[in-house]
Amino acid sequence: MMSYKQLSEADEMNSFFITPRDEEYTPLTLTTSNTSPSRTNSHTQSPDDIPPDLERLLQTDPRQGLDYPAVLERQKQFGRNEIIEKKRNRFLHFLSFFMGTIAYLIEISIVLTAVTRDWVNFGILLGLLIINAIIGFSEEAKAESALDALKSTLALHTRCIRGGQLIEVDARDLVPGDVIVMRLGDIVPADARLLGIDATGEPTSLNLQVDQSSLTGESLPADKGAGESVYSSSIIKQGQQLAVVTKTGANTFIGRAASLISITTESGHFQQIIGQIGNFLIFLTIILVLIIFIVDVVDTKIRTGTVTGQDILDTLEEIIVLTVAAIPVGLPTVMSVTMAVGAKQLASRQVIVKRLTAVEEFASVSILCSDKTGTLTLNELTFDEPYLSPGETTDSLLLDAYLASEPGTNDPIEKAVREAAESTVPALRANPGSHHGVPGYKITNFIPFNPSSKMTQATVTNLDLHTSYQVCKGAPQVIIGLVDGDNAAYEDAIARFATRGLRALGVARTLPGTSEWKMVGLISLLDPPRPDSADTIAECLRHGVSVKMITGDQTIIAKEVAGRLGLGRVILDANHLVDNTKSDEELIENCIRADGFAEVIPEHKYRVVELLQSRGLLVAMTGDGVNDAPALKKANVGIAVQGCTDAARSAADIVLLAPGLSTIIDGIKTSRAIFQRLRSYALYRITSTIHFLIFFFIITIAEDWQMPAILLILICVLNDAATLVIAVDNAVISPHPDKWRLGQLIFLSCVLASILSLFSFAHFYIARDIMHVTSQQLSTIMYLHISSAPHFVIFSTRIADYWWRNRPSIVFTAVILGTQVIALIFSIFGVFGESVNVGAISWAWGLAILGISLVTFMLLDFVKVWILRSWSFELTAKLWPTPGRRARVRQRELTRQRHENAQHNWGRVAKAARVVQIAKAFQNF
Repeated sequence: MMSYKQLSEADEMNSFFITPRDEEYTPLTLTTSNTSPSRTNSHTQSPDDIPPDLERLLQTDPRQGLDYPAVLERQKQFGRNEIIEKKRNRFLHFLSFFMGTIAYLIEISIVLTAVTRDWVNFGILLGLLIINAIIGFSEEAKAESALDALKSTLALHTRCIRGGQLIEVDARDLVPGDVIVMRLGDIVPADARLLGIDATGEPTSLNLQVDQSSLTGESLPADKGAGESVYSSSIIKQGQQLAVVTKTGANTFIGRAASLISITTESGHFQQIIGQIGNFLIFLTIILVLIIFIVDVVDTKIRTGTVTGQDILDTLEEIIVLTVAAIPVGLPTVMSVTMAVGAKQLASRQVIVKRLTAVEEFASVSILCSDKTGTLTLNELTFDEPYLSPGETTDSLLLDAYLASEPGTNDPIEKAVREAAESTVPALRANPGSHHGVPGYKITNFIPFNPSSKMTQATVTNLDLHTSYQVCKGAPQVIIGLVDGDNAAYEDAIARFATRGLRALGVARTLPGTSEWKMVGLISLLDPPRPDSADTIAECLRHGVSVKMITGDQTIIAKEVAGRLGLGRVILDANHLVDNTKSDEELIENCIRADGFAEVIPEHKYRVVELLQSRGLLVAMTGDGVNDAPALKKANVGIAVQGCTDAARSAADIVLLAPGLSTIIDGIKTSRAIFQRLRSYALYRITSTIHFLIFFFIITIAEDWQMPAILLILICVLNDAATLVIAVDNAVISPHPDKWRLGQLIFLSCVLASILSLFSFAHFYIARDIMHVTSQQLSTIMYLHISSAPHFVIFSTRIADYWWRNRPSIVFTAVILGTQVIALIFSIFGVFGESVNVGAISWAWGLAILGISLVTFMLLDFVKVWILRSWSFELTAKLWPTPGRRARVRQRELTRQRHENAQHNWGRVAKAARVVQIAKAFQNF
């Protein structure tokens, strides 16, 4: 049975979906090709153009197929029909988590603690190192899973003619030149060329209907005839034919997608941020600790005249303790736990996080590239606004179309017409499940669709009026040709449908008792947007996330859907992505300004993401098919939607379990709350580390004073463990995509740390020189101060505004205060004893220190707000100028000038309009 998609060339202009031709799938070189996915110039080579030496191998006799010696020889030449990937050793992958700046410094400290026989610090450091590695290894998504899923989409077995016999073979054993049988329900095992021969060996004119939506993003099955190609992993929906295998393994369409996935191995945005923060803190730590080491050694040399090995070990022991306390060993762990808690929150909203760092990166996403078919739309044709003849109604149009439709077919157009009639026409709504029967009507003859007539036709008897007439529906030009008279209005309507990308069907009936045809009207069909898509896009825009639609459909279809979704109608076809006449900067600007892209293939989706990322933008990509997998992997955050293929699910970082994109809003809000918590911890941790280094560097050099090692370790472990509860703290959600702004973060940390250091020096000198406490009590006083004052600063760093504008959660408050209550008890009772130079202090001292620490954080809060409100990107670019920042400042200035000019011109237009209105008013008066 042929479908309505086999329309005449004249009707191709109304065709709702592109029928993908062989030349549409040119394997593009991402940076140089200028080939459109749907248009091929006469000088452009088609991807299915076979080299002459390979073309000779494809001239296989369909009755005999290849013999076994030829198969073995070609398997040696072309390899197996499978996607080959290099497996990563899991043990070596685990060891990779012991690499990196923070890890290396911890490992050096472990070695030094072993040399100095400081086994307590040795155990603490080793434990932290192993815990960090286990968390990172367990939470990271495996890149090879995407390739495994792509392999699983290949058919396992297929029917093949070899040596004159029809046999079943493993799909991995296929080679170019094999003759295979394609039937209804088969998964295409390799790229192949249809031969126009049915399974019996006889020529056939019946085309195949091939579902390749997971490859190309097209909603309707593609119509494939003799000489055209079918692609690996697509599904045969109708018909049967023999085909000769043209490409196997990595050379297939799906193989090219796999190769794109395998090359996207760059480190994520979050890892880069953590690396930069860690590198800064570690660099500062190493420089100051080395200075202390050199000063101690020189001082020993001056005092004793010689430096022994024991002197070196004693100095090493001192600086190791300082290093352990200063290194942000808990930074990766605290942030991983915070993101893990956020991932659990998202899971309750049907958003599954596969790569933990995607939670943080999602908060910084400013562009969401969304696949259209099945994501923004329903991926099914539905009845749209019709064009009616005078005197006709929508009910009469749908009733006649229903009478001229074929029951029981899976053709999407027939299904759309029948479902629209059954939900609209009163007689059909009152008799659900009546199949083809309509109360009061009887079908006495039915002629199904065929490529010659391009329509279906039925003879109908009206049982109430006892009259008989004919109804037909099909290609609009054919139906219009049946009707006498002036049909210009219908032709104009068809043209309007075509310019909007709507599929048009004509419906006509004969007048009772005559053979004269009367036009009933035109049906328009569209793959409609999901009910929640427009609201989701509007909500994304309100949160500062720009949405760009990407589809394999025609540009006119994309513009129509974009208009219905509330997106702009600046839709570019794939030519704009691979235009050799434009510079990379022009291509990037085109991508940024566009509202969507049409007629694309996997390489183009990948290219869109690549171009946007080259401007420093963080990009999220949604999709559900194999064709989306490379772009999902390339994007900063890949999002697989409900009903996605295994390939898309494995390549993605986030998987949506609910249909559509509505749950993305939950993801944006939750991820931004998590980002605020991460930023809060980072600001607190950098501030406390810098404060720690400043104070101990100066006090060691100036006063040769060291805090007992046990107290330093206690501060490190107790305070970092307490900050884990930041994962459940209340957070303020930013209305715009979040950014780390490391320059601002470090500058603010340095200012806050410097003020904290002043308070620390005040405590030290007042306690020692004014209050004349003992050396043991001085150690305890400084321990309690250094434990509490920086720790309370986290109440300020948790939001950008004044701390009281957003109250911390009860759990967060209780744990932070609780750690300092524990520190207070340790200090009051001097639990570690004077043997380690720790003495008890009075309750008055303890409460006064905590009270001063609380006042300190409140004073620092005002400093923080003033700095953040005074800060601007222009200030960053001025203090730390880089070529990129200077370019962004110039771009902002140009944008501001354009905005001012536009406002000025608009003011002039408005003023002129008011003058005209006044003049008209006087004239009327």
